[in-house]
Amino acid sequence: MPPVLDWDSVHAEALDILVRYLRIDTTNPPGNEAPAARFLGELIEAEGVDCEYVESAPNRELVYARLAGTGDGGPLMLCNHTDVVPVEAEQWTVPPFEGVIHDGRVYGRGAVDMKGAGVMQLMAFLLLRRQGLSLRRDIVFCALPDEETGSRHGMAWMDERRPDLLDVEYAINEGAAGQPDFGGREARLFNVATNEKEMALLLVAAVGTPGHGSRPHEDNSAVRLMRALIRLAEWDRGITITSETRDYLERLQRGGLLDSLEDRTALGQVIRSSPDTHAGFLNTLNVTVVNAGRRSNVIPARSEALVDCRLLPGQSREEWREQVERRVDDASIEVSFVPFEEPAEMAEAEWDTELSRTIESVVTEAFEDAVVAPVRSIVGTDNRFLRRRGITAYGFIPCLLSPEERAGFHANDEFLTVANLNMGCELMYEIVRRFCAA
Repeated sequence: MPPVLDWDSVHAEALDILVRYLRIDTTNPPGNEAPAARFLGELIEAEGVDCEYVESAPNRELVYARLAGTGDGGPLMLCNHTDVVPVEAEQWTVPPFEGVIHDGRVYGRGAVDMKGAGVMQLMAFLLLRRQGLSLRRDIVFCALPDEETGSRHGMAWMDERRPDLLDVEYAINEGAAGQPDFGGREARLFNVATNEKEMALLLVAAVGTPGHGSRPHEDNSAVRLMRALIRLAEWDRGITITSETRDYLERLQRGGLLDSLEDRTALGQVIRSSPDTHAGFLNTLNVTVVNAGRRSNVIPARSEALVDCRLLPGQSREEWREQVERRVDDASIEVSFVPFEEPAEMAEAEWDTELSRTIESVVTEAFEDAVVAPVRSIVGTDNRFLRRRGITAYGFIPCLLSPEERAGFHANDEFLTVANLNMGCELMYEIVRRFCAA
């Protein structure tokens, strides 16, 4: 039996680490993640474990550490990213880089995406080191830069330049989490991502005739673009049930979270009740960047918008682009793909594995009414590079994120509750201990 842990002390340590971690501004771009890598590495080195710091670009480093096992099982990587998306600080009610604790919440950019999850992984790594347990598997801790802008200086770089660091059989990263609700009813639903939707970033561009802002004008590219974007925003694409999503729904039904799969009207209402769930049943489309004009008195000749699209499995990228063109219904509008750092093909992690069974047993022992379900992640993660290598990589944040916490991804006033941080540390530790200890 492992030594009994003082969880109150562990919780306090994890909270202190998270607050200090959130105070390191790793906004990407530009990134500047090296201080974060050094911060995490110093905590590991204080336990007598060597770290390797690998620079992929100036001031952009990953930190890598390994606890050696006997080799009786394949290594497990605990993988996370250190960069965060930009903030509009004036829209926050608290400073975004101070790690403010208020009313049981820890506020800060990166709290849920994904410094909080990184701390959960770090604590599992540190605790197993301190306990001195015999390990049958190596345990790797790896924190990387640049996930938020495509991984060119992070996982894509490591995949190409340092594949020796990816000598693992399993990995746990971000991609899905637990939720305390489903379809308007209380639940303990723990989603585990085995694959993810394909990213398909579109550039929608309108070309018109430039002119002086003081004169009547019938060919304004900005107006053409706005009409196109409104048509896209108002496009009801319904829901699509694939064999994969039907398996997911059937698992939820067995767990008592769905009454019927045959009443499509009621099922559609349940699916649409949560943006996270809804996103798993359609190709998503959101306007994220709009550029038009340079001066207030000059009618722009060209106006552009970036449209973030995430595609369901089996969807043709070109067919999707053509669907968008048909929806826009304006021959003067150009719709094209923006290059993105993508593996040649998406790969899926097998679900029925020793790691998935360990996750399910730990979670259901902690919560006897829990439902653990494999899903396709609605976001892009570094796991796509790992799965292509044949690594069984799961996206899993082991806590119950409320709708407000889930809405904080890339949004204002991002936060993680202290209760979820504590839960995540305990579940992650037990999953890793049970999976890796001899």
